[in-house]
Amino acid sequence: LVIINDILDFSKIEAGKLEVEITEFSPSHVVEGTVELLGAKAREKSLTLTSFVDPALPTHLMGDPTRLRQVLLNMIGNGIKFTDTGGIEVIALRSGTDNEPMVRFEICDTGIGISKQTQSRLFQSFTQADSSMTRKYGGTGLGLAICKRLVELMGGHIGIDSEPGKGSTFWFTLPLIPCTTETKAHQMAG
Repeated sequence: LVIINDILDFSKIEAGKLEVEITEFSPSHVVEGTVELLGAKAREKSLTLTSFVDPALPTHLMGDPTRLRQVLLNMIGNGIKFTDTGGIEVIALRSGTDNEPMVRFEICDTGIGISKQTQSRLFQSFTQADSSMTRKYGGTGLGLAICKRLVELMGGHIGIDSEPGKGSTFWFTLPLIPCTTETKAHQMAG
């Protein structure tokens, strides 16, 4: 089912048929709810799974909570999949400039890490680190490509900082649009 859903999402994105919704949401509810959903999976592997939402972030933002959750689920799921000891931490914080405020999400794991050479291919369709990874961990190689497209559709950027044997930090930024009477009225009118 996961593979079929990945392919369907990828097809919609490629065809330009995937739409981003703009609605009010709580970043802490989305982050904590996603972490809660994957908690059992982390516990099965005796991994810690924690989250931190910066109190400097507005309590409510405008954006697409469903697509945000989809990106977080994929990245946290990957963190759990590729980590054998230690854990995964999910962080949401304010970044960017006053002129262009952003929300930065980081998914940090103590997993296998990824070489610089492989990092350059990670967000391409049907790409996995190498064939031995596919045999050991499974997957379609579409998850990160879908995440990249979704983040870009929402006006953000995505990337990774990693070193083999030292874990990975996958990150993405999205425009920080506080939920105000004005932004809600604009959304209703649009």
